[in-house]
Amino acid sequence: MSGVSGRVLVVDDSEVIRQLIRVNLELEGFEVVTAADGAECLEVVRRVDPDVVTLDVMMPRLDGLKTAARLRAAPRTSHLPIAIVSACTPADLDRGESVGVDGYLGKPFDPADLVALVHRLMALRAGGGRASGFAYGFGAGPAAPVAGAPGGGAPRTGGPAAAGAVGELGEFRSQRTDRG
Repeated sequence: MSGVSGRVLVVDDSEVIRQLIRVNLELEGFEVVTAADGAECLEVVRRVDPDVVTLDVMMPRLDGLKTAARLRAAPRTSHLPIAIVSACTPADLDRGESVGVDGYLGKPFDPADLVALVHRLMALRAGGGRASGFAYGFGAGPAAPVAGAPGGGAPRTGGPAAAGAVGELGEFRSQRTDRG
């Protein structure tokens, strides 16, 4: 298909969110396939061979983090760039990192940040690698470039909306650490 930037599998139990993500990514030239939960995602991923998967965390049948772990464990999908697009707790972020999630975008999100995240994950896929850390950095420390990104590597933090989320999550992590 001419003009298609890649195939994205969007997994969210909210039909409204699936459609919001679909419209924004299709406007940028991506082909979008959707699934309503993690169990459906595992079925669809075998049929459509996506370039990137976005997952909500809280879903029926199989949540996003368990789905990510299963995708990482399967040889056919272990390399697949995965992003969490969800309103997560700091513990969810830690679990996401531990199961190999490549990126995170908090809800509510700016559609431009969603598109930027998917472009960065597509660059990972094109480079044949996986991120060492989140494609959108959260917590303390500067963001690092994504290998294979156009222009020698783009910063792993998003636009203004993502920058605000970075600060908020950094505060959550600091509070959690301070409590011991």
